[in-house]
Amino acid sequence: MSGRITALEPQKHSSERVNVYLDGEFAFGLALSAAVSLHLGETLTDPEIAALKATDEVERAREKALNYLSYRPRSEAEVRRYLEEREFSPQTVDEVIERLCQVGLIDDDAFARFWVENRSRFRPRGERALAQELRQHGIAPAVITQALGDYDAVAAAETYAREQARRLAGLPPEQFRRRLAERLARRGFAYDLIEDLLTRYASPDAINLEIEE
Repeated sequence: MSGRITALEPQKHSSERVNVYLDGEFAFGLALSAAVSLHLGETLTDPEIAALKATDEVERAREKALNYLSYRPRSEAEVRRYLEEREFSPQTVDEVIERLCQVGLIDDDAFARFWVENRSRFRPRGERALAQELRQHGIAPAVITQALGDYDAVAAAETYAREQARRLAGLPPEQFRRRLAERLARRGFAYDLIEDLLTRYASPDAINLEIEE
């Protein structure tokens, strides 16, 4: 595949990429940052082309990963899976992951803290459910334990119970208690905590009175 560079043309759909032509025929595409060192008339050997392609793959994978990270923090396992699904080579995935970890864009400790805080504020749930979610994101057990160290499951359960009480208002007390217990259980709150809440909140009115106080 070695040959002389006869044209370097910007790609139609991406101003950040260049098409490289060797001996008058399209050979491969490159990121603009990698193509700036190339010159018309320059001869590229097979090893040089392989090196350019490898560098380009890393750059493309890095851009994909950065875009994926732009929506919310991600765990290392999430980013790795995302890149693997897009069929980047294992070597490329490892290199991109290592680079992003070095600059702090991938940080499982920070991700676990973010996840727990976000759930606490917007979708309260029990420690068991949180731990399961973090495991599904590939977080190590020790990191999960640390992230949950200051988590107030009681406060989270109370917040969720109050929220659900408003939705269940108007139900007979027994039905109210059953529905509330089911919803708390689905959120992974511990059985003894659910029992305590049901003892305190026998009906929607009981919760409303506590809020008013």
